[in-house]
Amino acid sequence: MPRFFIDSINEADIFLDGENARHIGRSLRMRTGEKITVCCGGIDYDCEIRRITEDSVFLDLIEKHQCSAEPTVDVTLFQAVPKLDKLEFIIQKSTELGVSRVVPVLTRRCISRPNEKDFAKKLPRLAKIAEEAAKQSGRGKIPEISPIVSYSECLDMMKNLDKSIILYEGEGGKPFSDVAVEGIKSAGILIGSEGGFESSEVEQAVSAGAERVWLGKRILRCETAPISALSILMFLTKNM
Repeated sequence: MPRFFIDSINEADIFLDGENARHIGRSLRMRTGEKITVCCGGIDYDCEIRRITEDSVFLDLIEKHQCSAEPTVDVTLFQAVPKLDKLEFIIQKSTELGVSRVVPVLTRRCISRPNEKDFAKKLPRLAKIAEEAAKQSGRGKIPEISPIVSYSECLDMMKNLDKSIILYEGEGGKPFSDVAVEGIKSAGILIGSEGGFESSEVEQAVSAGAERVWLGKRILRCETAPISALSILMFLTKNM
């Protein structure tokens, strides 16, 4: 069934308006009696269309249930800022894999270095990419796309998570298969941009509590590494 995301819901009076309603009536050309799923806070509300007006769609609730596509672990991807087309790809694929939020991080070797104001203008498009990917993959939540943060802000955020990981191809890291994930409820993965990390940045992350992890002897592109890492983490936590 088509999926639509809303921020709050009244189970006794479920309706969609705005862009959602226009999409149902004009683009999908749906009719009364057809069924859709409304997603709110990780809960799926399976509904039947009762009435369609010019700018609203009124629904009858059939049943509600926890979205089975949502992982049991809350995962934040801390992605050093790559070029925009690569970031869009990363957001789309990480959403499909179950990430909860994507936090773009400005590190020393970032080739693309937008300021906060310029990057903020791109957030609506990035959020839309996450929303479309969430619909396509049957997610119950749309991942949060954060404004750009500094490296120190990123490390502070990682300290609050059950498990923090920095991917680094240099010496001293452990294989991903050796990372202990049993019982964790939250995790963060920090991944470099096209230029990777400086060794001092890796040491800063380790000092802040992150585990240094590697993905094998092959050097992965910055848009390949997050997909690989998220896939492994979802597998290790039995979410794949």
